[in-house]
Amino acid sequence: MRLGLLFPLIIALGFGIPAYADSDEQAAFERDAQAAIKDLSTHLKEALMSALKDGGPVEAISVCKLVAPTIADEMSKKYRLDIHRTSLRVRNLENEADSWETGVLQNFETRLKTGEAIQSLTFIEKVDSDLGYDWRYMKAIPTDKVCLSCHGSKIALPVSKIIDKNYPNDMATGYKMGDIRGAFSVKRRYSKINAN
Repeated sequence: MRLGLLFPLIIALGFGIPAYADSDEQAAFERDAQAAIKDLSTHLKEALMSALKDGGPVEAISVCKLVAPTIADEMSKKYRLDIHRTSLRVRNLENEADSWETGVLQNFETRLKTGEAIQSLTFIEKVDSDLGYDWRYMKAIPTDKVCLSCHGSKIALPVSKIIDKNYPNDMATGYKMGDIRGAFSVKRRYSKINAN
């Protein structure tokens, strides 16, 4: 009888706490991930638009190659997480999707085909590892008109030559308006030592 009385108290004081903590942790991570993506997207778009205005698509390629990783590093430090862009068809092999990202990107493609709006394609998951766990978040990047001069099916010869020179293994062409160009991928690592 005494154990029956103690059991609800044990649940309330012990087992119930991790669920709330986990939920709070997820909400904080998701909030930071969304803010970092918005920040990175805004800075990257500003840099690309400036490059296109000054030197056209050729200049924009250098922004994607040199400026985008620097901005991503700044956002990673600012929000204490890892943020980058990836795709099923990358231009830069350093941005190649890992197995988890590949699965999410394939899921995005399926969701888009079934009628879900590209702007709503997001995914969040807690992924366990040997040393702890990661919270991971992805948001699809739509192909806009500004992307087509470097990623579309009709790329001007001077632009194509620069792409071939800088990215001999390029797979990131042939996109159409509204296609999933790739995704922002965000991760925050938690060690088992810090988690307890």
